[in-house]
Order: sequence, then C-alpha cells, then structure tokens
Amino acid sequence: MKFKTALAAAAAFTLATAAQAQMGPETGATVYESTDGEVGGVIGTIVQMDGETIVVDIDGMKASLPAGAFGEGPEGPVIAVTKAQLVQMLQAQNEQAVAARDAALVADAAVFDSEGAQIGTIQSVDGDSAVLEMTEGAVTVQREQFAADQNGVLLVLIPRADLVAALGGEPAPAAQGGEMAEQDAE
Repeated sequence: MKFKTALAAAAAFTLATAAQAQMGPETGATVYESTDGEVGGVIGTIVQMDGETIVVDIDGMKASLPAGAFGEGPEGPVIAVTKAQLVQMLQAQNEQAVAARDAALVADAAVFDSEGAQIGTIQSVDGDSAVLEMTEGAVTVQREQFAADQNGVLLVLIPRADLVAALGGEPAPAAQGGEMAEQDAE
C-alpha cells in the first residue's frame, strides 16, 4: 500500500512540475501591469524570446526586458512597472538614439554597415537626407536610414547591395525597422 501511495505522490509531483514548467512567458502572450500586488492593465504582447531577454511590443514600440522581470499572474505574465513607465523609457531611449545619430551624421563622417565594414563617407547633409560617397559612387540616403552605435559610430541601415543598386537609378530602399532599428544599433 505504501508503494501505491508513494507512486501516486510521485505522479502528482511530476504533473505539478510539468504544469509549472509550462507556466511563464511565451511568444504571443499578453503582458500585464502588476503594481502593489494587483494585476493592472495590458502592457503589450511578447513578440520574441531568447533565454535572458523578452521583447514586448508596446503600441508598436519594442521593449527588450530581462526574463527575470516577469512573474506569473492570473491572466498571464506580469511585470512590476506600468505601461506609462515603459512608454516613457522607450521614448527617452528613442530621443537619445536620434540625438546620437544626428550628432554622428555630419560631413566627412565614416559610414559603416551592420557587419562593421566601412562602406563610405558622408559627403554632405541637407535636412532629412545625406549624400553617402562610396567607391561605386554617391547615393542620397534619408536621415532615418542611419543610426549611431553605442560608441557614436555612424551606421547605415540599408544593405550595401541595395545602396549600390540605388546608384543605377533605383531609389534607395527604406531601412528595415525605422527608428526602432536605431535603438537596436545601440
């Protein structure tokens, strides 16, 4: 009889452990505010996870948050900050990224691609566009298609092949990700 009781207890423990392992954040889950132990409003949706970092879409803005910041609430994942606080943080980061980009986007600045290879220099900047001089020729690129990394290095968010194609008369394509890609460059 003791064997059956021990077996039943082991089975219950295994089921509880399996259920607990399935809990937690997952891609597509809605994230809620949790302040003072109470579940609040919706913050956003989990769009990506990679072990230690969880990316949450908050009204079209992407917030990379540490996985350890998430708890489990009755409706799903919770985090102990408000949506307003996260939005304010994202807007401040975006402003810093734009300011860093604008400081780096000047005549004679070296321009690098996403792999760190220098692909040219800025010939001139006029309003919302800049002329990027490459060995193949000069191409006009919109300001939003540049970013600065954490060291202030100017990056172009368009692949070199697309820039070279633009020299043949095709318009330079829009960068993937827009201003949020600038934050990723940081």
